[in-house]
Amino acid sequence: MQFKHPEILYFLFLLVIPILVHLFQLRRFKTEYFTNVRFLKELSIQTRKSSKIKKWLLLATRLLLLACLIIAFAQPFFKAKDSQHSGNEMVIILDNSFSMQAKGSRGELLKRSVQELLEDTPGNYRFSLITNTETFWDTDIKSIQKDLQNLKYSATPFQLDFLLTKIETKKHNIPKDIFIITDAVNVQSKNLEKLNENSPVYYWIPSAENKNNVSIEGVSISGQSETFYEIKVDVKGFGHLENDIPMSVYNGKNLVAKTVAKLEENKKSVQFNLPKKDFHGYVSIEDNSLSYDNTYYFSISKPEKSNVIAIGESLKNNFLSRIYTPDEFIFTSTELSGLDYNAIERQDAIVLNEIKDIPQALSTTLKSFYEKGGNVVLIPSAESNTQNINVFLSNFSAIQFGSLQNQEKQITKIAFSHPLYKTVFERKTDNFQYPKVNVAFSTNSSGSPVLSYADQSFFLSSTTNKIGHLYVFSAPINKTNSNFQNSPLIVPTFFNMAQNNQKTGISAFTIGENQNLILDTLLSKDEVVTIANDNSDFIPMQQILNNKIKLTFGDYPEQAGNFSVIKGKEVLKKISFNHPRTESDLSLINDNIFDNFTSVTSVEAVFNDIHSARTGNEIWNYFILATLLFLVLELLIQKFVK
Repeated sequence: MQFKHPEILYFLFLLVIPILVHLFQLRRFKTEYFTNVRFLKELSIQTRKSSKIKKWLLLATRLLLLACLIIAFAQPFFKAKDSQHSGNEMVIILDNSFSMQAKGSRGELLKRSVQELLEDTPGNYRFSLITNTETFWDTDIKSIQKDLQNLKYSATPFQLDFLLTKIETKKHNIPKDIFIITDAVNVQSKNLEKLNENSPVYYWIPSAENKNNVSIEGVSISGQSETFYEIKVDVKGFGHLENDIPMSVYNGKNLVAKTVAKLEENKKSVQFNLPKKDFHGYVSIEDNSLSYDNTYYFSISKPEKSNVIAIGESLKNNFLSRIYTPDEFIFTSTELSGLDYNAIERQDAIVLNEIKDIPQALSTTLKSFYEKGGNVVLIPSAESNTQNINVFLSNFSAIQFGSLQNQEKQITKIAFSHPLYKTVFERKTDNFQYPKVNVAFSTNSSGSPVLSYADQSFFLSSTTNKIGHLYVFSAPINKTNSNFQNSPLIVPTFFNMAQNNQKTGISAFTIGENQNLILDTLLSKDEVVTIANDNSDFIPMQQILNNKIKLTFGDYPEQAGNFSVIKGKEVLKKISFNHPRTESDLSLINDNIFDNFTSVTSVEAVFNDIHSARTGNEIWNYFILATLLFLVLELLIQKFVK
């Protein structure tokens, strides 16, 4: 037991006063002579004994009364169990990632957590609250009530180490209590390394009742005819799924297709045929779990003709003119001597077809062209100087050529998953007439192989800067050296190498992946491009590239949906954005990594635990009650004890 005012205990010396009064208040009896009667003598003896007992009882009562009163003023208490952390600041870390959309026994996990914070946090309690996207420093629950009620789900994953770094930066060397509220989906043990061992850590993991989930992973064009696109929708399931999944496709608000998908081995690719015209909508499914991954927005613009220049001898360029037909391409064949360098900026693809020597000026121009989103195709000549080729390739990648090998090579491997062939083959096949070459340059293994020889070296390789692509052949493909021009691969290979992904295909960007979009448009000095829909708008980072503009989206927009690229009042392009599917698998719960910390089952339990562990047990009020009790006891002794 300890005292807040121990100096008051010196007043216990006052207990001597009642004792002295008791000792010196002895009454002297005067002798009176009465008739010698025995009965009167006995009565006198009994009276004197009774009076002595009463005085001792009164002395004891008064001593205890005074002692209790003095001790009460000294304010005794028992020290708190966790007194060393009594001055800690409370920091609450609340996970608002999409996985918190899962439903528990009392509704969605995030909404339940917010409701408990609002109901069970003491009104005058000061704390800081951090979410994946929001920060509230040194506040109280009443001040942030509306913010919490309007808190939105975030596509940002729950990164505990990042949030702890943010807290430590703001509250450096300040003792803290950490209270973590998360469903523990995708939480890794390395995320806990920054938790301070000296800071008490409490965690609450609200549990979802249904951990089954279905997600739309992506949409792509698997084929097309003159009048229709064939759309492939990839669906993935998590957990044990038994029911069929209803799926609908909307162009704007209009329903254009509907089906039911049965997930086999928890994945499925569903095919839709859409009219070959502008599409600006989404595909959606219905399940009883997370909702953020049930909708995938995408846009398809009317195909624009791609501009292609083939630089080389006219006879060798003839096969390209049969691939790049006027209905889909604006094709130009030119020899190096007649090349218009000013026309390169307006192209989508440049084919260097067996040029013996690549001039430095052309190399520099094509490097700039590639950096602005253009595609470059290099077909070497058997008479090319490897040093000249390597100097050219050093502007784009680490691919390098060695000596020319006079040896027949068979092309035996196709990278079916490469973007060039993603929509070409319905399935992998071994029954294929592979082409061959008579001579080829040796190469290093850098780059992404598209077509490979039997010795695993590449015949065709690619590299990209995310907006532009470089395609490199390791051998001439003229009919004298190779039968590649007679292969079924020739058309899809060159057709897709010349396609500008910004002009054709599906426009569907992933929020947070910092993707780029390049548009053919001219902007004045102070003019900007805006991305907008009916609910929100933002201005992306933009870079003017002569007659083009490069847009970078970063972490915007905040919400998925269909958007338009707007210049003034002109709509340049329809595009769509989707959240990354990083929170879809609810089975990835790592709740055991918090075992070294204090587990609680509610917000109320945290504050109760802190209050009980850090609040001293004051017992001065019991001494006040004892004082009153002894006072009453003294009165009773005075009245009833003779």
